Amino acid sequence: MLYLLQQLVNAVPLAALYAVLAFGYAIAFAVTKRADITYGAIFAFAGHIYLLSAHFGWDRLWLVLPAALALGAIAGLVGGAGTGLAVGRLIMLPLARVSHNALIVASLGVLMVLMEGARLAAQTRELWLPPFLNDPLMLWPDGHFPVTVTLIQLLNVMAICTAIAAGQLVLSGTRWGRAWRAVADDPLAAELVGANASLIFVLAYGAAALYASIAGVLATSYYGTMDFGAGLLFGLKVVLIAAAGGQSHPLRSAGGAAVFALGETLWSGYGPILWRDFVTFSVLVIVLVLSRQERAVP
Repeated sequence: MLYLLQQLVNAVPLAALYAVLAFGYAIAFAVTKRADITYGAIFAFAGHIYLLSAHFGWDRLWLVLPAALALGAIAGLVGGAGTGLAVGRLIMLPLARVSHNALIVASLGVLMVLMEGARLAAQTRELWLPPFLNDPLMLWPDGHFPVTVTLIQLLNVMAICTAIAAGQLVLSGTRWGRAWRAVADDPLAAELVGANASLIFVLAYGAAALYASIAGVLATSYYGTMDFGAGLLFGLKVVLIAAAGGQSHPLRSAGGAAVFALGETLWSGYGPILWRDFVTFSVLVIVLVLSRQERAVP
């Protein structure tokens, strides 16, 4: 029983990470209407900028560890969000006006550029952060199997929940949120009533990139590093997870992602870990096939 409780505790940080990734992805998907694995690349790219900037602050500027981490975090957030805005304005928006299917091809190209750019910037070295805020906090004292959580896990979950709540408030209660919903429903009709659909498209893409950057910085802080191939893996995961939860509905996407993380963690705790990704991806595909709705054409 205690082992199960520990697995559930371990699932919470992963569920929060997947939830914030799916939440941000749904903001962009609502206006692009196409699968976009660039999102995973921005997640990994922001993590690499965080690592490189923190190491630069520590090795070259001789900053203390908290200042170096703060420098890296700011650089990761600004670099990731800025990259998203640039990709949305210069690549995705012009292609969306010509052919929405071109976005899928372009996203693969952007992913390769960002992944290789991060690898070259790091000189193919796998950089690591020193462990911090990882002292275990006792949740259930037991002499044989204590249930614990670390401070960084709690802080990451709190930061992610705050980011999701703030984003939902903006989407549901502000003028920009209403314009975003209008453009997501019908860009032409939104233009006719005074909304700038192109600006909303770019801002939505930038907001999604900001959420990916937040997730990248927090994930890198938690795991201590960011793999060069994480962009492709997380890009595919987020596309499938968000599709199962509701790609155009950020909160539903976040909820579906949290459930997926719970299943992934329980499989890691009780099943053969080598089959984890195969089983979880298979379940996602089955859910998508069974829940697909065909629109009747009169």
